[in-house]
Amino acid sequence: MKNEIPYKIYLSESELPNAWYNVRADMKNKPAPLLNPGTGKPVTFDDLAHVFCDELVKQELDNDTAFIEIPEEIRNFYKMYRPSPLVRAYCLEEKLQTPAKIYYKFEGNNTSGSHKLNSAIAQAYYAKKQGLKGVTTETGAGQWGTALSMACAYFGLDCKVFMVKVSYEQKPFRREVMRTYGASVTPSPSDSTEVGRKMLAEFPGTGGSLGCAISEAVEAAVTHEGYRYVLGSVLNQVLLHQSVIGLESKAAMDKYGIKPDIIIGCAGGGSNLGGLISPFMGEKLRGEADYRIIAVEPASCPSFTRGRFAYDFCDTGKVCPLAKMYTLGSGFMPSPIHAGGLRYHGMSGILSQLYDDGYMEARSVTQTDVFEAAEQFARCEGILPAPESSHAIRAAIDEALKCRETGEEKTIFFGLTGTGYFDMKAYEQYNNGTMTDYIPTDADLEKGFAGLPKIG
Repeated sequence: MKNEIPYKIYLSESELPNAWYNVRADMKNKPAPLLNPGTGKPVTFDDLAHVFCDELVKQELDNDTAFIEIPEEIRNFYKMYRPSPLVRAYCLEEKLQTPAKIYYKFEGNNTSGSHKLNSAIAQAYYAKKQGLKGVTTETGAGQWGTALSMACAYFGLDCKVFMVKVSYEQKPFRREVMRTYGASVTPSPSDSTEVGRKMLAEFPGTGGSLGCAISEAVEAAVTHEGYRYVLGSVLNQVLLHQSVIGLESKAAMDKYGIKPDIIIGCAGGGSNLGGLISPFMGEKLRGEADYRIIAVEPASCPSFTRGRFAYDFCDTGKVCPLAKMYTLGSGFMPSPIHAGGLRYHGMSGILSQLYDDGYMEARSVTQTDVFEAAEQFARCEGILPAPESSHAIRAAIDEALKCRETGEEKTIFFGLTGTGYFDMKAYEQYNNGTMTDYIPTDADLEKGFAGLPKIG
């Protein structure tokens, strides 16, 4: 090979991280505390313990411990599909005729098809350790639900999944993978919960939202003895577990003397982006290195680029704690785009604080532009990417084209969160020319902002 850097860089099992990295420990401005919706005061361990597993509550509230040990049982499970490869996109570089070097971390080499399994197995482990019967959750496009159903099957836990209705209908095969692993899957909003019935009455014919599905899953957890709710994004604990992505990436790059200039990740709730950038952001926070970090979100659900940094409910039913985040309002009902994993009204509190403090930037992209990039990537690199991942691909290609214009030899690194083989309905629409773009008007967004709680 004429290039000294291999196409794929693999770490050995012995190089798998022993601990997750908690970026909050290095943040000067910590994320604002979650608030109890009843009292308006910061949540306590007891407030959260009836909803989440005890150990996960401790991780959620820990702003100071930099490294949290990964239990041996979880590390052993990780070894089935981790470390995941860091790939040099030589073919894409050649196609773009860019002097830029492009790398991506591929998280689709497991049955769930995405990075979500990194946190699912951890949350299922802690639920099992606590002696619970099962867990409830929501899922958008289905990657998280698939990952959690696989993790629950491994530990012998019951798994109840509320899947956003539009994705339930668009992605029947992902639904069937969940059922194959033993999960029950309910389209949300549903008539099986009080919150769901309220949403159906208020929004007849709605395709649902992640915020609504969260409300249903929480209600199901607190009304069934021996169950707890688990979440696949947004929360501090999830970003902590996903830091394994960034830690592996950093170790692989250090092995070959690679330093990225630009780091790019898709952003919906923040799990992938937060995990991908964590060790790099830690260096930036400590003043040890500098990186340009870009969050890419759908133009139809632009939490960062058009949202407000304010306290808001994490769910449509307003039963979860309030979080200070970039939000479109818990009542915002996003359009039924195919990137179902990015259809959430708010953003991780950690990422929101970092963005507000100027440590990262954000941009929004339209659906058709995203699928144009996805198709180009698939033809060059041989992987059909998930619609969510393709938001990062879009921005990576755009940055590489800028390098072609300027002649700059920048190193671009992005997260390929998973595969799109269960998203063929979306690709069909794109190939048929029937895919449309939706960008909410200012008036649309004001409806969501009007429902923001009056706090601070």
